[in-house]
Amino acid sequence: MMTSVDTDLIRVLADPLRLRIVTLLAQETLCTTHLVEETGARQTNLSNHLRVLREAGVVETEPCGRYTYYKLRPDVLAQLAGQFTALAESARTAAENKRACP
Repeated sequence: MMTSVDTDLIRVLADPLRLRIVTLLAQETLCTTHLVEETGARQTNLSNHLRVLREAGVVETEPCGRYTYYKLRPDVLAQLAGQFTALAESARTAAENKRACP
């Protein structure tokens, strides 16, 4: 059984700032202002990273007056974790299989 992992999602999460944003949003729902304060990133840079996370389905927005709050979609991360779990299980059984050299 071949197991695949969502490589697009891994690329999205591989960026250090985006991973930091995801880590912060795992703790609480935050607006852009909070994320700027926590990360030290410029607002325009942060907005671009949030757009990438939103397009990848990792975060969703919640308008609140003139602010936009961001919250994590745990189901997306759980799905990715499940893919890695399946990959680890496959690796356990693969350790017992050895292809003979020609």
